[in-house]
Amino acid sequence: MALPELLVCPGDLSVHAGGYSRAFRRRMFAGRTVSHILPYHSPDVSESDIDLFLENRKHFSLSGIQVKWSLIQEKNKLRLTRAGERGTHILKPIPTGLKRVDQIPANEHVTMQIARQVFGISTAENGLIFFKDGSPAFLTKRFDISSDGTKLRQEDFAALADRSALKDGPDFKYEYSYEELADLLKRFVPAYTVEIEKYFRLILFNYLFSNGDAHLKNFSLLETSSSDFILSPAYDLLDTRIHVSDNDFALHKGLFSEPAGSPLNHPDRRDFIRFGERVGIQPFRMEQLIHPFTTRQDQVSDLVSRSFLNESTQRAYMLHYNTRRNLFNNGD
Repeated sequence: MALPELLVCPGDLSVHAGGYSRAFRRRMFAGRTVSHILPYHSPDVSESDIDLFLENRKHFSLSGIQVKWSLIQEKNKLRLTRAGERGTHILKPIPTGLKRVDQIPANEHVTMQIARQVFGISTAENGLIFFKDGSPAFLTKRFDISSDGTKLRQEDFAALADRSALKDGPDFKYEYSYEELADLLKRFVPAYTVEIEKYFRLILFNYLFSNGDAHLKNFSLLETSSSDFILSPAYDLLDTRIHVSDNDFALHKGLFSEPAGSPLNHPDRRDFIRFGERVGIQPFRMEQLIHPFTTRQDQVSDLVSRSFLNESTQRAYMLHYNTRRNLFNNGD
């Protein structure tokens, strides 16, 4: 796979030839000029660096089925962490066993950028980066590591709900509802009235952008300097329908804590208004929160057109988005 000719920044997708833009480097690398090319070949296509990746795996563990690697930034360079080191960034190469698998890094990247740039959702800093052989990978900066290297406490919602595979079976992170998840937020977050609006917008975003991977472990709380908790920046956002056939929601109960209705009845605006009311959104705020998601499709289309998705996947991405948006608007 050849290295792509860069006409846009592989970080923020701004028009910028040759690498990462200054604005992106400031957020992602503390302003350092870090290359968009890693000093390694992909372990999936070459054995030249495989020992380094195998050593990295011994001392780095992160939940999830996709292989992830730990990187640390040293001045202007990123490298794999060694024993005893705390990484600053996480690398997610192309996984296996899914449709259009080579498009997954670009899918996650553009979805995360849309969430932040178009809808103002707080996300983990992220971008694309490339192995020496041209293979893309998704790169994200750890938000649980402070600028001085201190590890911040982070608790995912599976832990908050006291659910695990050992105790609750293999589907432990899916057997829940988003209303019940909001109850956990209310229980553990002092600034609930602020954080519930962030949570509501994220649930609506996940629905409109066909993210069927929004399970309990993909939401978490992050400790603040005041030793309380807030909703962490969003992570693991992507259009999963491009790669698998899934349902409207990752959680089996869907939006509400009572048993779900017919799976043929896709949720619409009325369902989300009802959901918002049940989780504590003030009525006068509801339309203000929903309005951007029904009016910014041109900005979405623009970012998708500048993304690293290939043309056929861009079309599929926009088809899924427009279909969900139309379903949602049926409730007008």
